[in-house]
Amino acid sequence: MTAPSSPLGTVSVGRKVKDRVAQVLVYGAFGLALIPLVSVLWTVVSNGLARLDPTFFGYSMNGVGGRDVGGGAYHAIIGTLQQVAIASVIAVPIAVLTAIYLVEYGGDGRLARAIGFFVDVMTGIPSIVAGLFVLALWLLTFGFAFSGFAGALALTILMIPTVVRATEEMLKLVPNDLREASYALGVPRWRTICFVILPTAFTGILTGIMLAVARIMGETAPLLLTIFFTKAINTNPFDGPQGSLPTFIWDQASDPNQNSIDRAWTGALVLIGIIMLLNLAARLVARRFKPAGH
Repeated sequence: MTAPSSPLGTVSVGRKVKDRVAQVLVYGAFGLALIPLVSVLWTVVSNGLARLDPTFFGYSMNGVGGRDVGGGAYHAIIGTLQQVAIASVIAVPIAVLTAIYLVEYGGDGRLARAIGFFVDVMTGIPSIVAGLFVLALWLLTFGFAFSGFAGALALTILMIPTVVRATEEMLKLVPNDLREASYALGVPRWRTICFVILPTAFTGILTGIMLAVARIMGETAPLLLTIFFTKAINTNPFDGPQGSLPTFIWDQASDPNQNSIDRAWTGALVLIGIIMLLNLAARLVARRFKPAGH
């Protein structure tokens, strides 16, 4: 007595075909996404290597004209690092605490919904609006002068919503079993958040912070309105105009002389390099402090 034929073989072949088609589409989409990325990186690297020398990192543009050979971005690199550091110090605690409230305390309350709405609005704000806000409030209303700190305030406005949303999503991914186990042991909520939830979500939170840093590090419009522009070295972000890599690139790229164009390309390469180094450092830190069992 023979067993009835089963269509499993036909179904299996069909599934294999569908799986192969989906695989080809995924790889094709990945390849298409790589084309502009590789093109941009190749263009920046090939054009930026011309001025990647010690002079570029050790000197400013003070007294250097567009046609002149030499000059560097020391003042711009210092300004960018200081402004991003100040913005991160201000934005990260505010954003992380806001996300903790939304996930752990707010629930579906009216205040939590209002905060979530304003975070969504801030996410879509154009960068120049943040610069205009700081210009109108900090410089014109309060009477403070152009400074790196004013630029950092504008960058803070742009950084907060990105970190809030990233942290919020990471906190939601923490299993509720961990919270319930901690509460069952009599651990207060604040200790559960500090010693159970945050360490578990630390890697994802750090990734979100680095994404926000990468976003603000390339902003130009708000800095032009708040730090003004200078070619001299100013290591004090609280006193006077200060340089930055985005404004340095903007200034050099607007000059038609080839020496200026070369400096602009090298400035773009250095900016990309700094972002890559920060992301690499963040990954190393996240791996170092990754909770056991993850």
